[in-house]
Amino acid sequence: MIDTLVQVIVLLVMPPLLLGVITKTKAAFAGRVGAPLLQPYYDLIKLFRKGSVLSRTTTWVFLAGPAVTMVAVLLAGLLVPMSGQPAPIRFAGDLILFAYLLALGRFFTAIAALDTGSSFEGMGAAREVTFACLAEPALFFALLALARLTGGLSLSESFGPQVATGWVTAAPTMVLLLGGVFIVLLVENSRIPFDDPNTHLELTMIHEVMVLDHGGPALGAVLYGAAVKLFVFSTLIVRLAVPVSGDQPLLRWPLFIASVLAVAVVVGIVESIMARLRLLHVPNLLVGACLLTAFGFVLLLGGPQ
Repeated sequence: MIDTLVQVIVLLVMPPLLLGVITKTKAAFAGRVGAPLLQPYYDLIKLFRKGSVLSRTTTWVFLAGPAVTMVAVLLAGLLVPMSGQPAPIRFAGDLILFAYLLALGRFFTAIAALDTGSSFEGMGAAREVTFACLAEPALFFALLALARLTGGLSLSESFGPQVATGWVTAAPTMVLLLGGVFIVLLVENSRIPFDDPNTHLELTMIHEVMVLDHGGPALGAVLYGAAVKLFVFSTLIVRLAVPVSGDQPLLRWPLFIASVLAVAVVVGIVESIMARLRLLHVPNLLVGACLLTAFGFVLLLGGPQ
């Protein structure tokens, strides 16, 4: 019960902090002070206190997009075990629901962009769903490999204590899965080298171009949902790399929080030392992520179930 309550609180409160850590890391690499660590929280509070200006061409879909996306990623977060204990929502096959909740959020973000009637936002929506077609197979292969490795069809089992055994019995597979899921994290959250969330250039924008017409609480919901999505994928990385479990929440939760912040630092380092890829080269990296997770799954086919 305590773990469930703590997970809900962490899921609701912590995601914007990851954005602040990434910004601070990038500022440190550039030799700058950077924005305050809690600046994402200040931005969200300001946006939720503002009013909204809606175009006359939009329908209910435009406002439903941010709301549905935010709820979908929050539900997805409740399916993921964070500190080695079972997730608040769990059942056999919930890994399929997890993938489809993320897809549902992406779908509503895309149709909300199309609802504006802007060809500019339609371009961003087209890019988003195109890259998703390559990112989703990588995620599914990783989930299938973990399901076979752990013998469970639930995320609480696939990312549970059995992952530690996987590093002993199938270390090459775990390395491949970790690399593939990290690439999926970058593309799903529109981070460098796939997209630059800090720029507004027509030829390079993907996610940002889809939400240009949103403002006020709607934009706040978009930004908060994006932060939650980054947090959820960071949790998957942590559960793969640091599969710690035990009966002492006072030790497990601080370690989990520190590990998630470390993932944010790694993302900030990647964005500091890499440039954004040309759009024509993005599919190559996504295909590479698919191959990494697929090879990880193939390596398990000859082993014991």
